[in-house]
Amino acid sequence: MRTSRLRLLAAAGITLATLSLTACQDGTGTADEGSGRPDATATADTPTAPSSKPSADGTPSNAPSQAGAGTDGDKASSNGSGSGSGSGKEKGTGQAKGSDDGPRTFAACNGSNTTVTAQPVSRPVNHMLITVKNTGGKLCDLTYYPVLRFDEMQWVPQPVEASKPQAVVSLNPGESAYAGVLLSAADGSGDGGTTGQKLTVGFQGRTPNSSGGPSAIPSLPAKGVYYDSSLAVTYWQQSMDDALTY
Repeated sequence: MRTSRLRLLAAAGITLATLSLTACQDGTGTADEGSGRPDATATADTPTAPSSKPSADGTPSNAPSQAGAGTDGDKASSNGSGSGSGSGKEKGTGQAKGSDDGPRTFAACNGSNTTVTAQPVSRPVNHMLITVKNTGGKLCDLTYYPVLRFDEMQWVPQPVEASKPQAVVSLNPGESAYAGVLLSAADGSGDGGTTGQKLTVGFQGRTPNSSGGPSAIPSLPAKGVYYDSSLAVTYWQQSMDDALTY
């Protein structure tokens, strides 16, 4: 009787063990106690969030590198592909080129940067030719007409208006310009004829009758130059022939 009871208890124990094992396999029973353990596979595949701990200079360790951004910007600027950097340089060059092509500073030809000669000519009669040569190192301008004065004369010879050129006569270094002088009337109609021993040639500035700088005193023939009230002078001319036309 006792042996039968022991066998029954053993069988019951086997049955309970079997039920417990079955519960573990289908996810019920004691299997729930292990559900809190982390899944090794899921943990390995999940990316770790970057640390936001500041570095030694106070910049977050996960912030974009400023050095890299600056390098890209400098590279774009140096090769002209950055926004406006290349075009700005060209514009600056263009402006610099446009400022070189702009109006130059006025520089008058005068007694300090030229040599002046005055020589009577045989044709046309009673005429004298004034020649001005630029002996300076830069371009200069001859404006209007020369202001002539023989000795201590108190009046200024009038210009020949028909000889007025369309533009100011400009002389590069080494170039010459001319003015013709009518000394006296060929028919003798002039008044107050006299002989001048000294001639002063004055230069005008940017505006009429303004000073263009130092005057010149060219040499005259030893016998002097005869003139009368008909004395007149042309505007400055680029050509000798034009100066002696009037």
